[in-house]
Amino acid sequence: MEKDKPSLDRRDFLGNITKAGILGAIGLTPAARAAAATAETAPISTVLAGEHAFLCPPYLQNPEPTAMTVMWMSNRPTYSWVEYGETSALGQTAHNVQAGIVDSYDRLHRVRLGNLKPGTTYHYKVLSKEIVEFRPYKLTYGETISSDTFSFTTPGKNPKDVSWLVFNDIHDRGADSFPHLMAMNKDPYDFVFLNGDMFDYQEDEQQIIDHLLAPLGKTFASEKPFVFTRGNHETRGKFRRELGNYFDGPYVFSKQWGPVHFTVLDTGEDKEDEHPVYAGIVNFDEYRRQQAEDLKRIVQSPAFKKAKFRVVMMHIPHYYSGDWHGPTECRKLFAPIFEQAKIDLFIAGHTHRPGIHQPVAGQHAYPIVIGGGPKDGNRTLIKVKATEKDLNLVMLKDDGSELGRVDLKTKRG
Repeated sequence: MEKDKPSLDRRDFLGNITKAGILGAIGLTPAARAAAATAETAPISTVLAGEHAFLCPPYLQNPEPTAMTVMWMSNRPTYSWVEYGETSALGQTAHNVQAGIVDSYDRLHRVRLGNLKPGTTYHYKVLSKEIVEFRPYKLTYGETISSDTFSFTTPGKNPKDVSWLVFNDIHDRGADSFPHLMAMNKDPYDFVFLNGDMFDYQEDEQQIIDHLLAPLGKTFASEKPFVFTRGNHETRGKFRRELGNYFDGPYVFSKQWGPVHFTVLDTGEDKEDEHPVYAGIVNFDEYRRQQAEDLKRIVQSPAFKKAKFRVVMMHIPHYYSGDWHGPTECRKLFAPIFEQAKIDLFIAGHTHRPGIHQPVAGQHAYPIVIGGGPKDGNRTLIKVKATEKDLNLVMLKDDGSELGRVDLKTKRG
């Protein structure tokens, strides 16, 4: 994605550990990996207990025509790096440096690969060398583990089309739902958007690994990037503030990818800030107000105005989600801007009632698409593809049947 201004700033990886301590991966096709992921039932922590090992496969973040972020986790503090190149021979090495210090003695790893070529396929693997002892003047290394080699393709500089998938309201059922829903997709796609409520609440790191990072990595995220924004359930629990550390990018942002300008908002909670369940430690009303001010600037940007399609994605829909405080505030703050800016498509979740709501005079002049909920029979996969002339969206139920679709023509020649 090419960032515009202003900005609202698989393999089955759990392969055998060799005698040399290398964590391998089985070279499966994406569909086969999805099937294998569905069959996997043991938690990652159990499978890899007692060994220096990766806690999740590498996963791709923050795609740009000339850059891609690779993230992964190990169960022991390490010095970690990425080997990559345009062929499987790799040949280049990257690690993360901040203020002259190379990241080390970490378990969560983030390496930004820069100076890449647009629209180019790169091969990569991640490596982590255990730091057994870290003294001021003596550092002792242990075993190095390595992943299999994966690949990704950078976005084109000015691509003529973009396609993406949308998941929402998984609610801690990722180990089953991600591979099941991904297996229904047979079409190429550029990235996956997680539109909130991947969890019921944020309890600890292991929950993030077992219910999100490991299933996503085993299903697609080592080779296709995903983008994450919060739902109201991600604002709950004692680990909620740490959640953002596991992604490369903010919850709120705008980006241009080919013919589409994306605006992503963070809708916060659905109840009043003063509600007893929040115990006086939230301020979502002000947070939403600030986003509305940023949104006013975004829709005046050249990138927004010139885009063939203007798409907004956020978790709580401002219509068709009742009169709770959160939806009402979103409607009051965001809806007038959406109308004035003439957005083309709005995608949300939250209600667990999947549906496609066509434009309604006096309310919204654009389709509102709401994905389904977490239970079997109510889960959905949303697929979107846009060219410079057309945008086509289809929503599938978890039995593979079509629930509805949106077909748009650009209004901007």
